[in-house]
Amino acid sequence: MVEYTKPWLSIEDQVAQLCGRGLIVDDEENALLLLEEVGYYRLTGYLYPSRESLSVVEESGRRSVRVLSNYRHGTRIEHASALIQFDRALRLHVLEAVERIEVSLRTQIGYILGQRSAFAHLDQRTFTTSFVEPRADPVSDRKTSKHAEWLARVDARRVNSKEAFVEHFRKKYDGQMPIWALTEVLELGHLATLYTGLQNDVATRVARHYRVPSKTVLASWIASTNYVRNVAAHQARLFNRRLVVAPTRPKSNSVPELAHLRELSTPTKDFGLYNALAVMAYLLRSISGHAEWVEHLRGLIATFPTVAHLGIDSMGFPSNWTAMDLWNPPALAAD
Repeated sequence: MVEYTKPWLSIEDQVAQLCGRGLIVDDEENALLLLEEVGYYRLTGYLYPSRESLSVVEESGRRSVRVLSNYRHGTRIEHASALIQFDRALRLHVLEAVERIEVSLRTQIGYILGQRSAFAHLDQRTFTTSFVEPRADPVSDRKTSKHAEWLARVDARRVNSKEAFVEHFRKKYDGQMPIWALTEVLELGHLATLYTGLQNDVATRVARHYRVPSKTVLASWIASTNYVRNVAAHQARLFNRRLVVAPTRPKSNSVPELAHLRELSTPTKDFGLYNALAVMAYLLRSISGHAEWVEHLRGLIATFPTVAHLGIDSMGFPSNWTAMDLWNPPALAAD
């Protein structure tokens, strides 16, 4: 392990270091204010695509790209500022879609499970064998299950909730809450875990509400949406992020509006944000506000900053995306 020995730098020294690496800074006062506001590593994260690179051949014969410290000719600090502002607006717009999807999933899961029984979430018959079967906990060496772990996390949410309706159930029913009420205290991550554990017949009913072909596909989409939500909610850089949790690309004939995702040449490991945005747009078709959200997104992407060597393809957007049916809902096309 290499010992970290780099010294602390004042903001003035940080500006000087960036200039020494080729970054153009015409207004030092504004540069100081920007670094004071967002920090060195956040700012340089947005500038990363503008760094020079070198193609190298390793001893094994494998070719790779080495990213250098210096910035490409013409890279300006204003580029980082513009990308930061764009990314902020993008995160807020993504969170609007996530909110609509999360609330809808709460409602549908609570409604459909509630038809089985008020406490279907406690009944092991509601879930797959792998979700409820006991397994050894590697930490405590005690037997547990995914279902038991989920219930423990949900119970903690219920106990700590300050919502008036939760207090009502706490006082009148000793904390017992039917599934259609309990879903209101669940976050998207809790819903994702619950949905993954559901028996296929129940999960398929939920999937059909969103015109999704299977439990497997919808479970993947919920997980990916939750991942993007976490990135956006924690103010991390979103616009050119590679999706660690990428959505399943459905077969072309099962979801025609998303058929183009399978036609993209991008390999799975390099899935860009566009894939998650496309899935969110598709899910919103079964909820509300779809046309308005799509229109806003089209307008937002049109404001992508002019930065050398960087375009909307860094997010995975195909060049003809605005012509696709997914991004032209009837209400939008009629305007």
